[in-house]
Amino acid sequence: MKWQFYILLLIIVTPIFILQSFTQKQEKQPWSEKQLMHPSELAKIITSENKTLIYIFNIGPAGRIKNSINIGAGKDKNNIKKLKNEVSALPKDANIVIYCGCCPFKDCPNIRPAFTLLNEQKFKNPKLLNLTKNLKADWIDKGFPMNDKKKL
Repeated sequence: MKWQFYILLLIIVTPIFILQSFTQKQEKQPWSEKQLMHPSELAKIITSENKTLIYIFNIGPAGRIKNSINIGAGKDKNNIKKLKNEVSALPKDANIVIYCGCCPFKDCPNIRPAFTLLNEQKFKNPKLLNLTKNLKADWIDKGFPMNDKKKL
């Protein structure tokens, strides 16, 4: 009878552990799929003659995309304050794009605090540059525009 109890317990408990593990991996992100911007889309905006007013913030340690404002790593609270100061003067419907590019999204410690701040500040058009691997693979290797090294 004792072994039957353990089998029953195993049958009940195993699905709970599997569900809990799956739920933890499916962590809710502060952005939606619609708020992800493909790198080619941003590159097209930057190089277009018809200049769209867009604010690009680098919230990571990777290189600087052309026309971006360097904030520093978003995992640092002082840099989040710096980002807050930078965006505080912008209209709530400003076109804002943030990026890090240090690593894949699932591992990045910088993008979540920065995007959460934009949500808290009630911006209507925040975007996250969809660098699924890193800045080098998803931007630099594709020849998209970077800041001139002399201006860094």
